[in-house]
Amino acid sequence: MKSFEQLGLAPALLKALEAEGYTTPTPIQQQAIEPALAGRDVQGIAQTGTGKTAAFALPILQRLAAIRKPTVRGGCRVLVLAPTRELASQIAESFRVYGKFIGVRVITMFGGVPKGKQARGMASGVDVLVATPGRLIDHMQDRTVRLDQTEVLVLDEADHMLDLGFIIPIRRIVSSIPKERQTMFFSATMPKEIAGLAEAMLHDPVHVAVAPAATTAERVDQHVIFTDNAAKRAVLFDLLRDVATGRTLVFTRTKHGADKVVKYLEENGMPAAAIHGNKSQPQREKALAAFRSGQMRVLIATDIAARGIDVDGVSHVVNFDLPNVPESYVHRIGRTARAGATGVAISLCANDERAFLKSIEKLTRQRVPVMNLPSRMSKAA
Repeated sequence: MKSFEQLGLAPALLKALEAEGYTTPTPIQQQAIEPALAGRDVQGIAQTGTGKTAAFALPILQRLAAIRKPTVRGGCRVLVLAPTRELASQIAESFRVYGKFIGVRVITMFGGVPKGKQARGMASGVDVLVATPGRLIDHMQDRTVRLDQTEVLVLDEADHMLDLGFIIPIRRIVSSIPKERQTMFFSATMPKEIAGLAEAMLHDPVHVAVAPAATTAERVDQHVIFTDNAAKRAVLFDLLRDVATGRTLVFTRTKHGADKVVKYLEENGMPAAAIHGNKSQPQREKALAAFRSGQMRVLIATDIAARGIDVDGVSHVVNFDLPNVPESYVHRIGRTARAGATGVAISLCANDERAFLKSIEKLTRQRVPVMNLPSRMSKAA
């Protein structure tokens, strides 16, 4: 196994990694960093929590440090596209942390923040722009962003871009970037549409993968509880009381459903918070901060809002609603068992969701063991 130094990273980057306590590259970093440093296009299959942000951020930062050049007004040398605000913020922070001894200018662009402030941040140009596709298109239309000088393009969580209907905006964005560029493309799964997009964007890419597509984290202990929809909130409450849960992330299918779960838990004396698309950016950041610090141990989220939640120590993931897209199950349970830890994923499955469970088991090629109802619920039944 190669060290970060053996991968060819510059001393300033090694110093930043050491300051963060990172000593050993993850598998995706070992496979991706060297070809990325050589300027190759990279296509990676990697679930969340595998260290893929560093796999593309470190070689990009080394490139920026080695070749210093002024940025044009409204331009960026590097563009990173992410599906959600939370993921964009997380990626930008990683660039700042790894690049703190290099001196790079990084800004984010996403909804929920005034466009004027973002436009002013872009006025003199930046090294790295991390953006969601919709907000970036808005700025392109306003002529506050130009991409004709962009040297590196990264797409992160491309499969979720597809889920959110971003394929057409992505194609429009890519058409504005010079063809002579380095492109890195990461996705947890590789459905046909995503494979086709990658083929159109990448030139002779190096393929890297840390696990076969649609496999689930090996260290996640998975269970399913069969119950009625009407009883789900009570089952969840008893799970959170009975099970030795630490930091728990609960997934609902809808924003309204997330709010209803929070209301039920709080009415029964259990503090909880929700993040979803109807929450303002300050509300989302406050809820995440409380969850990250341990002040709030239960966070309710929709799939879209949960992209980019990078919180260590999530002991349990609960699927209050099973996802109707089986790939989403892979993303959800990947929020636990991060950084070498173990984790537990429990799914509540109503009768009308059994088909979703079958699709998940077919995709992951494994049966999900059945778990009994929490003690108080089974007695009540």
